[in-house]
Amino acid sequence: MKKQSFIENIENTIINHWDLNALSDYKKGPITFKEVGQRIAKLHILFEECGVKKGDHIAVCGRNSASWAISFFSIISYGAVAVPILHEFKPQAIEHLIFHSDSKMLIVGDMVWEGLSEENLKGINAAIQMQDYRLVYCKDERVRHAYNNLEENFNNKYPKGFQKKDVRYVRENQNDLAIINYTSGTTSISKGVMIPYKALIGNYIFAMNAMKEITQESNTISMLPMAHMYSLSFELIFEFFQGAHIHFLTRIPSPKIVAEAFTLIKPDLIISVPLIIEKIYKTKLKPILDKKLVKLLLSTPIIDKVLLTRIQTTLNEAFGGKFNEVIIGGAAMNQEVEAFFKKINFRYTIGYGMTECAPIICYSPWNKTKVGSCGKPVEGMKVIVDSPSPEIIPGEILVKGTNVMMGYYKNEKVTKETLRNGWLHTGDLGVIDKDGYLYIKGRSKNMILSSSGQNIYPEEIEDKINSMEYVNESLVMEKEGKIIALVNFDQDRLDSDNIEREEYQDVLERIRKEVNDALPNYEQITKLYIQPEEFERTPKRSIKRYMYSHN
Repeated sequence: MKKQSFIENIENTIINHWDLNALSDYKKGPITFKEVGQRIAKLHILFEECGVKKGDHIAVCGRNSASWAISFFSIISYGAVAVPILHEFKPQAIEHLIFHSDSKMLIVGDMVWEGLSEENLKGINAAIQMQDYRLVYCKDERVRHAYNNLEENFNNKYPKGFQKKDVRYVRENQNDLAIINYTSGTTSISKGVMIPYKALIGNYIFAMNAMKEITQESNTISMLPMAHMYSLSFELIFEFFQGAHIHFLTRIPSPKIVAEAFTLIKPDLIISVPLIIEKIYKTKLKPILDKKLVKLLLSTPIIDKVLLTRIQTTLNEAFGGKFNEVIIGGAAMNQEVEAFFKKINFRYTIGYGMTECAPIICYSPWNKTKVGSCGKPVEGMKVIVDSPSPEIIPGEILVKGTNVMMGYYKNEKVTKETLRNGWLHTGDLGVIDKDGYLYIKGRSKNMILSSSGQNIYPEEIEDKINSMEYVNESLVMEKEGKIIALVNFDQDRLDSDNIEREEYQDVLERIRKEVNDALPNYEQITKLYIQPEEFERTPKRSIKRYMYSHN
């Protein structure tokens, strides 16, 4: 059994796997656990010289990479609080989150740094470039002097060379704050989820018990953004603690790149979101299944079993052929895809979680899944459905347990609304069957998950559209993997400016381009459509989204 101390697990992992490969950027040479320990030691020296104290906040913002992982473990093992920020946020949003989180220091990717303004970073003492840990900004010349003498200071501290006995880190209190994880990149709706160490350990213990096949002999791929808890917990922390070799894609996980990586690395575990899996299904399997001959063969007894077995083999090979299980989370799975995967006995499972639980809530192994379900509550977590008949009538999903957050950073009002009487109100609707399997029926928070794993919040995009000239109101949704929006015009403004109906499409396109300029790439709007009538509303004056989701 691994240690209950999160930081002690970092320490023991490095010592026990000293000469083994730990981290690799895709198609680049590996970094051993010993080298990880050395780099952590150098960053600790720099943190100290920069005046960082235990409990201080350090922001980390950049593409997935071995350097990102080392930065994260360095922050945590120093006793500081890690603040992961998605690198695809716009510079203004990144600057705001650094300020909002009270970060004293920034570890930043080179491409992100180019877009930031030093004038807006006055709250931090220093900024270090993630790729080579080069000092790119500092307030105090003493910090610059310390950086210039870092190698000398390191050699003086470890005159006999860096050894296993030198891997000694602070110890945390289980209830202490470990991570502030932002669910939003806007300046107006910044919810910093406060994750305690006990939640990180709770997620690790779950993963260790659920995926016993992952060991120091394993290879895994990190392809989802580590600034989100789903990837951070199950594509980095768990595998690292197991001594596995983690390969970082360092780029957007397009179907082509993912397929190539699966073939090259042959991962022992695959963590994914539905859209990545669905794209593989639609590009590799659907064209075959739609052929008349294949349909005929699948309707023929005996032959259908042979063909389905062959299809399963082809699909397994597309995922590298070595994996024990594909874990899918973050959003609902396409019903057609899930039904087919179940039919061919493909090794997949769908879990349920949220940032506020770091993230795991429900899971079942692939051979115990039920179609349409996201599994059963994991150890240490309790789930109820707030409904008069939870098996039949959907109600809000309420959660309690080890993994639940401490609250939202500097947002007591929303914390009190979300954490009530010891229960986390998820905002999601569902039912739970007599065996304890949870079925999500709707997400009242309306979140959209992009194909590369980023969370998209429609209300935030709508806020930007609604501020544009001639717009009365808007509704953002996903359609066939694209972000679209319905726009209800302010007709009086259009008429007063003598804008003819023939020009409406030009107005929409100008709005789309201007809004997209303020959005990260994964939130880009593909198309705006005119909504001629005002939107239908609930008694609370909220738009009845469900009425428009299938238009």
